[in-house]
Amino acid sequence: MALSLRQLEIFERIATTGSVTRAGEKLLLTQSAVSMALSQLEQLSATPLFERSGRRLLLNDSGRLLLKDAREILLAVKRVEQQLQGDSEQLVGELLVGGSTTIGNYLLPALLGTFAKLYPKTRVELRVGNTQQVAEWLETGDLDIAFVEGPCHSRRLVAVQWRNDELVVVAGPDHLWAKEKKVTPEMLALAPWIMREKGSGTREIFEDAMDKAGISYAIALEFGHTEAIKNGVASGLGVSCLSRVAVHRELEYGLLVEVESPLMLGRSLTLLKRRESCCTALLSAFMKVSGGQWDGNSA
Repeated sequence: MALSLRQLEIFERIATTGSVTRAGEKLLLTQSAVSMALSQLEQLSATPLFERSGRRLLLNDSGRLLLKDAREILLAVKRVEQQLQGDSEQLVGELLVGGSTTIGNYLLPALLGTFAKLYPKTRVELRVGNTQQVAEWLETGDLDIAFVEGPCHSRRLVAVQWRNDELVVVAGPDHLWAKEKKVTPEMLALAPWIMREKGSGTREIFEDAMDKAGISYAIALEFGHTEAIKNGVASGLGVSCLSRVAVHRELEYGLLVEVESPLMLGRSLTLLKRRESCCTALLSAFMKVSGGQWDGNSA
């Protein structure tokens, strides 16, 4: 007896609902058809996949192991179906989107919410990391597309301009710079900087701007999350250089103070794609919502 996708689909639904009856209702199948499919699947297994607790079915360790693989197979099949659908009006499938920290935390969530409302039969999974991590995930196929704020150094990826952004130097409201609101290169050189880790796009843009200005500097603290940096600066632990997108609320409410500097801190946020990848109907729809372009001049 050969394993079928239908059996895996029925197994996944039983595992999710814990009930043959409810699985049948979800799949529009009779209880007997669901029971038969489960029986055939368990005949292929060396051990049972469920423990019976009254009318409820509970996955055992063998079942949990199979469920992980079954879901991956079913998702892969959905991607193939979506790709073959072309310009179908009823888009389905899963999209794996990556975002470097600033974009992933402050820009993409709203876009994903809009996309979900427009295409309720789709699913978008967002994965957030620093620019280097996100680029690596895209290279290895763990993402379909990515948005980053730092330069891309991989020859296997193409970077297309998405949006413009600006970094700003910020200090806490009680910091000396908050009164001055303007700093010299000498002041920048002596400051205790709180920055993101190596591999962060924000960190790379800041270091490049300082180097171009000929300013030596010292990183006093490294934090892996922008929120931690903002709290550290607000508490007076040091100063930082962050995206305006990430600090606009803190600036508005006076929790942080923007300081004018001689640094050139404009940058482009970019869309990353693999060179060999194609723009499916699902990706095309997401590009439209995000305002990105699949084709364009590489950055």
